[in-house]
Amino acid sequence: MTLPASLRRARLAVAGAVAILVLQACGGGGGSDSGSSTPPPSGTGSASFAQQCSPSNLEAAAGLRTASLTTEKNWVRAYMDEAYLWRDEVPNVDPSAAQYSGSDVGTALDAYFTALRTPARTASNKAKDEFSFMMSTREWNALSDSGVTLGYGIEWHLQSATPPRQIQVAYVEPNSPAAAAGVRRGDTLVTADAVSADDPTASGVGTLNEALFPSRAATSHRLVLTPNGGGTRDVTLVATNVTKTPVLQTQVITAADNAKVGYMVFNDHVAPAEAQLITAMQNFKNQGVSDLVLDLRYNGGGYLFIASELAYMIAGPDATTGKTFEQLRYNSRRTSDNSSSASKTDFYTTSCILVNGRCSNQSQQLPTLNLKRVFVLAQEGTCSASEAIINGLRGVDVQVVMMGGTTCGKPYGFTGKDNCGYSYFPIEFVGTNNKGFGDYADGFVAGGTGPTGVPGCAVTDDFTRQLGDTSERMLAAALQYRANGTCPVKATGSSNRATALSARSSSDSVALSLQRLAARSNRILGGRP
Repeated sequence: MTLPASLRRARLAVAGAVAILVLQACGGGGGSDSGSSTPPPSGTGSASFAQQCSPSNLEAAAGLRTASLTTEKNWVRAYMDEAYLWRDEVPNVDPSAAQYSGSDVGTALDAYFTALRTPARTASNKAKDEFSFMMSTREWNALSDSGVTLGYGIEWHLQSATPPRQIQVAYVEPNSPAAAAGVRRGDTLVTADAVSADDPTASGVGTLNEALFPSRAATSHRLVLTPNGGGTRDVTLVATNVTKTPVLQTQVITAADNAKVGYMVFNDHVAPAEAQLITAMQNFKNQGVSDLVLDLRYNGGGYLFIASELAYMIAGPDATTGKTFEQLRYNSRRTSDNSSSASKTDFYTTSCILVNGRCSNQSQQLPTLNLKRVFVLAQEGTCSASEAIINGLRGVDVQVVMMGGTTCGKPYGFTGKDNCGYSYFPIEFVGTNNKGFGDYADGFVAGGTGPTGVPGCAVTDDFTRQLGDTSERMLAAALQYRANGTCPVKATGSSNRATALSARSSSDSVALSLQRLAARSNRILGGRP
C-alpha cells in the first residue's frame, strides 16, 4: 500500500522537492497572491459540495465518485472559509493551476489545501500555521483510534539538516520489528540501503527518506547503525503496521531523601493512551509518590480530552473544581461558538474509553495524585495537547518545572472533517487556560523569562543513556532541581551541538528535514461531548 502525499511529505523530505509546497504555503508559487483571499463559489457553503468525489479518488467510496476534482477543491475552499481560524488571511490561490491538478487526487488536494494556509509569521519569524494537515480517513482512524502507524517502530532524531546529520534513534516501540532486531535508543545511523546518512545528493536523500520512513508495507530496508558502546548493528527491517505504546515507560524512583518520585514517558495522546495513563497514575498513587516527572519530550499531542484527564489526575479536585482546562476561540464567522458549551474543555474527572468515536458506558472515576507541582521534560518535540497540559496546570496554580528546551509553540487545534475519503484538519481554534493565557506560539521555554518562561533548566537530550536512567541528562536535571533547586553546571567550553554541526555543514548539500507525522502533532477535539 502506498501512502498518500500528505503522509509522505510529513516525514523526511528533500528540501528541493518540497520547495514548491513551501512557496505555496507562504503565498508564492503558481496562482497565489498573499495579499487577498478568494472566497469560495458565490453563495455556497461546503455542504453544497460535500461527498461529491472525483472518479480518480480511490479513497472515496465507489458510489460517491460522481463529480470531479474541481468539486472536491470547491469543498476544501468552502470549508476553509467556514472553519479556518485565520480565514481572513487565506491567500488568493488559483485552484486550476497545474500543481493542484492531475490524476493523483491525494497529491493535488494536499497541495491545494497547503497553499490555502495563512502566510503570516510569528514574532520569531516561523510560519504561524505549521500545523494544518490532511490525510486519508482510513489511515487517520487507524492512528488516532488504535495507535497504528506504518514503519519499524523507530522514532528518529535529526541533529542537523545537512552533513554531518547525526541521525539517531530516540526510542523504539516495544514488540516492533526494530525492538526484535535489537535496535536501541542512541543508535546512530551509518547507512540506509547502502547510502551514507551524510549523503549530500538529492538521490541519496531520497533513498534515506524511503528507508527511514517506508511508504509501503512488507518492504525491507537494510540499516547499519553504531550503538552507543561502539561496534556495528547491521539490521534488515521489514515495514509493517506498528501499534504504538503511548505510555512507553513508568517507574518509581527513590530519591536521596527517600521520597517516592514517579517517572512516566508519555508519547502520544491517542485513544489507547487513556487506559494506560489511568493504570500508571493508579500505580503511582498506590506507591505513594510525592512528586512526578512527566516525560513529554517526544509527545506531539492528540486528543485534548486525554490531556485534560491527565492534568486532572496530576492536580486533583481541590485545584481544578469549577476551573477550565482550556477555553477555545474560533474565527470571525464563529463568534457565537466562543460562548458555547462546546468551546469549554473542563478538567475531566471520569474516564471516557472511546468506542466507535464516542465515550462508552465504561466510565470510571479517575485516580488523582493531588500534586502542587510537576516536573516536565520537554523540547521541540513537545507540541499541542502536550503544551495544553503545561498551560492548563499553570492556569490553576500547579507549579510546572520544565527541563529541556523550547516546546513547539502550538496553542491551536482542530476538530477534523471528512470528505471523499480524506480527513481535513485546518487550525480551527486557539486555546487559553483558566487565567485566559494562550499566547505561546513560539513555545514554552525551560528556564526562560516572561509569560512563556517556565521555571527549570535548559538541558539537551541525552542519547548516550536510555530513557528512565536516572543519569540521563534531562531526568537527572529534574531530580537535582527537585533536591536543591539548582540546575546542572554546563561543561566549560560546551556549545549547542546543533549549532556546531550546522556551522560545519557543506553549503551545497541537499538538506533533510526530519518532521513528525503531522497527525501526531496536534490538539484535536473529539470523543467527549
